[in-house]
Amino acid sequence: MSDSNLMGKITSLAKRRGFVFQSSEIYGGAGSVWDFGPLGNELKRNVKEQWWNSMVHRRDDVEGLDSSILMNPKVWEASGHLDGFTDPLVECSNCHRRFRTDTPGVDEDQCPTCGKTEVFGDPRMFNLMFKTFMGPVEDEASTVFLRPETAQGAYVNFINVHNSARQKVPFGIAQIGKAFRNEITPGNFIFRTREFEQMEMQFFVEPGTDDEWFEYWLSARLEWSHSLGIAEKKLRVHEHGKDELAHYAKKAVDIEYEFPFGWQEFEGVHSRTDFDLKRHQEHSGKRLEYIDPAGNKRFLPYVVETAVGVERTVLIALLDAYTEENVDGVERVFLSLDPRIAPTKVAVFPLMKKEGLPELADGLYEDLRNAAIPSFCDMSGSIGRRYRRQDEAGTPWCVTVDKQTLEDGTVTIRDRDSLNQERIAMEMVCKWVSDHLLKV
Repeated sequence: MSDSNLMGKITSLAKRRGFVFQSSEIYGGAGSVWDFGPLGNELKRNVKEQWWNSMVHRRDDVEGLDSSILMNPKVWEASGHLDGFTDPLVECSNCHRRFRTDTPGVDEDQCPTCGKTEVFGDPRMFNLMFKTFMGPVEDEASTVFLRPETAQGAYVNFINVHNSARQKVPFGIAQIGKAFRNEITPGNFIFRTREFEQMEMQFFVEPGTDDEWFEYWLSARLEWSHSLGIAEKKLRVHEHGKDELAHYAKKAVDIEYEFPFGWQEFEGVHSRTDFDLKRHQEHSGKRLEYIDPAGNKRFLPYVVETAVGVERTVLIALLDAYTEENVDGVERVFLSLDPRIAPTKVAVFPLMKKEGLPELADGLYEDLRNAAIPSFCDMSGSIGRRYRRQDEAGTPWCVTVDKQTLEDGTVTIRDRDSLNQERIAMEMVCKWVSDHLLKV
């Protein structure tokens, strides 16, 4: 299968099975903005839950935060976003479309839209933040911005979290939230979008210990990616050279995945020194230093940041799980998703619409729902067609209620990946599924 075919198949499957829809599709859509359907929403929630569990619930040195999207504009002045959050753009003199200078074709002075050559002038800088107004009057005094990242919310709340949670350095602040960037050349489905979610953690450490913590968090983040079942051969790390480092960074490493369109970053680990806290201390006039109660030392903590895109992780999960195979001369397509992030855990099928089988299937479906196990009951179509639908949705297990169920109270559980089947007592299905989810 070619890489271009894979992206096309994933995009088609995502719409067909209710993972991702184009935003405002009935009106022609909105540029690079996507809606997550019933299955896509569950997949996103599960990815975020796995991140939150590993980053916050299983640790005693990281606290959670949900900072606001709208912030005082002085935050973005202090952080450097007002002046420095820009992309170099060139404009085609023929069709007047604008492109980032790293867009394919632009480096050869050929417009990707109209095909004309020798049409670009010198690059001009363009700020990527969305601007809006707070209050009834649209003037400079009421200007605010949609946040382009979630990190600044952690920095301006450093003292609040430190005091209220009674944490001692080193400790982290984690949050998951929306961010917005007015990307000029978004694309590749949900890879680069204008509205997206980030899972970020800012870890505050004593200066001089940041290199050690950087290596620790880089290793921890790679281990988390592996734990989701992502193929290791598809992952690599790229350390930024001096000419690639952001103005705030001492060191930065991208964790990259081999997408069909090439190796691209989906998570970054950054050593930001004390740049952010120092800037906010200077611009706000508030003391943000940490006082070490043991040594009575006062210092501005250094920060090690981990930042991963939710949509990019979802795209990786779909790409990595997409599988085609031939079973007895029939092509089968399935998503081999880790059961923990699979949107639906169990599908229940009555083999026939008679002899009381639908009622038994409904009863099992209700038991699964009451046990908070995401499930689906499907009674339409042949059993083979029902299996195929759930395979494409990534459902790990299908349970069939048949005539034997009427005789001995057992049902058949089919495994999505191996196609192995086993019979167990219907009353044990909820426990069987819960136990298997704990094993993965």
